[in-house]
Amino acid sequence: MSDIEYIAETPAAEEFIALRAAAGMSVNTRAAAEQGLPNSWFAVCVRANKNLVGMGRIIGDGGCVFQIVDIVVRPDYQRQGIGYGVMKRLMAYLYDNAPTSAYVSLIADGDAHRLYQKFGFEFVAPASVGMALRT
Repeated sequence: MSDIEYIAETPAAEEFIALRAAAGMSVNTRAAAEQGLPNSWFAVCVRANKNLVGMGRIIGDGGCVFQIVDIVVRPDYQRQGIGYGVMKRLMAYLYDNAPTSAYVSLIADGDAHRLYQKFGFEFVAPASVGMALRT
């Protein structure tokens, strides 16, 4: 396996779009990525030989609410603990920098809930349900 490096940085729009496409996730337009990515509260990129192979971000208002988004690992690098490594770094940053009263949420696709449960996330249904809207 190539040398894996975790870096506290936000990816460039083009590599963000390419990584999500490679993982079979929905793809944002370049304009949307260029506008949205710089607004990350915190982000982690995983690089192998300088190429983006994984990432994760925290977005939010900096005090009351935060959401963990864009946890993605390129398929040929999955099942190697990279997603766990991303979450570990995101959660450490949250615990070090977010107020203790902050509400942190995420949407778990497929079996990803198993990873998030390792970090203390719990299902909120039936008290709450996730909802979404695509524009």
